[in-house]
Amino acid sequence: MGCYNSIVINAPADKVFDTLKNFHDVSWSKNVVTKVDPIGEKAGHEIGAKRVLNDAFHETLLTVDKAKRNFSYSIDEGPGPLNTNNIDGYIGKVSVRPITENDTAFVQWSSEWNSDKEGGIAEFCNPIYYALLQDLKQHFS
Repeated sequence: MGCYNSIVINAPADKVFDTLKNFHDVSWSKNVVTKVDPIGEKAGHEIGAKRVLNDAFHETLLTVDKAKRNFSYSIDEGPGPLNTNNIDGYIGKVSVRPITENDTAFVQWSSEWNSDKEGGIAEFCNPIYYALLQDLKQHFS
C-alpha cells in the first residue's frame, strides 16, 4: 500500500533539495506544518534525527543521499489511521530530480506501509502530501 504525489518547482533541483534536506526545518510549509519539535541530540541532516510535527506526527530520518537528492523517514506514531494500532512500517520518501530543459525541479513524495486494516491511510496522507508540495511550490514562487 502507498501514496504518491509529485510537482514541478520553478527552481533548480539543488536549491530545492537544500530547502528540504534539513529534517528539523519545515519553515517552507506555512499552511501544513505549524510546529516542529526536534527530539534528541542529532542534527536535522543526520540519520536517526527525530522530530514531532504539529504535536502529532513522530518521525525519524532514515536515509539522506545528497548526491541523489533524496531522503526517507519513518512515521513512528501518528494521528488517526497512522496510529500504531492501525499501521506498521510507514516509510516516506522524498526525491528531487532536475528538469534540465529549463533548470527546474521535479519533486516526488511517496510512502509505503503495512496494514491489515481497510482503507483510510492513503485518504488521510495524500491530501497532506499534496498540500506540502503546494507549500513548497509557493515557497519558490
